Amino acid sequence: MKDVPVYSYIRYLVAKKSVDDRALNRRVLQTLQSLLRVAGPDPLRILEVGAGIGTMIERLVDWGVLNRATYVAVDADADAVSEACRRLPQWADQCGYHLSMESCQRMSVRAAEQEILVEFEAAEISDFVARQRNHRSWDLILANAFLDLVDLPSTLPPLCALVQPGGLIYLTINFDGLTILQPDIDPLLDPKIVTLYHETMDQRVVSGKPAGDSQTGRHLFDHLRAYGVQLLDAGSSDWIVFAGPDGYPDDEAYFLHHIIHTISSALRGHPDVDARRLDAWIGERHSQIERGTLVYIAHQLDLLGRMPENMR
Repeated sequence: MKDVPVYSYIRYLVAKKSVDDRALNRRVLQTLQSLLRVAGPDPLRILEVGAGIGTMIERLVDWGVLNRATYVAVDADADAVSEACRRLPQWADQCGYHLSMESCQRMSVRAAEQEILVEFEAAEISDFVARQRNHRSWDLILANAFLDLVDLPSTLPPLCALVQPGGLIYLTINFDGLTILQPDIDPLLDPKIVTLYHETMDQRVVSGKPAGDSQTGRHLFDHLRAYGVQLLDAGSSDWIVFAGPDGYPDDEAYFLHHIIHTISSALRGHPDVDARRLDAWIGERHSQIERGTLVYIAHQLDLLGRMPENMR
């Protein structure tokens, strides 16, 4: 087995972009785009939480979803924000867009009729949201592959409160309780490892607080209704990664290695799985990636909602 010697979260986020590009539900995205077109010519006020390295900004511009907007991108990981600030000018240059920088964390992107002012901020999401309450509101709030990493009951209500009455909330790549790894290795051990891995998501605690839910996608329906959000559209956004005739696309072999490493780290020392059997299982999954035989599927959901006009 040729394992990856050092795992980088930043490289994982870069590798994940092509996986997310395929996964995002295009019908839900088209619904969002049609609603934004109706919103008028004034710059939209957009907030993305858990923005990572800024890949959502790139695709929304590349795919023509945004015209004129001020876009605030917030992430708790300062390294991810630094990478986003480094990456965005390179992306703009490669795509032939005009980019002007006001500072290392504030820049403007122009492409044809599009003009997006982007501001990056490294901050804990709860702290950022608390600071904004009663000071700023947004026409659109986005969270991509983020809400399944936090405690929904404490995170979603203050986030919804920042949306302008009648504004939109677009929540994408929310894990929803199904992980598939093929081919099988052990018909008894395979489902046990996946079940225990999902349980670690439900039991995850960060800084003394709950931080995850293995069924975030389905639970979002009830949470959004409870907060008065009108659901406009929803659809699957499954990650599906497999090797074609030329192997895995882009850097998706690394993406898979990182997923297997994450499972390994989550279950290391778990009392309900034998350490030697787990090591052998993890090793074989890495080997399957090297051979180009591993197929990985994770079931996820995208949801689009609108805050009521009379919310305040």
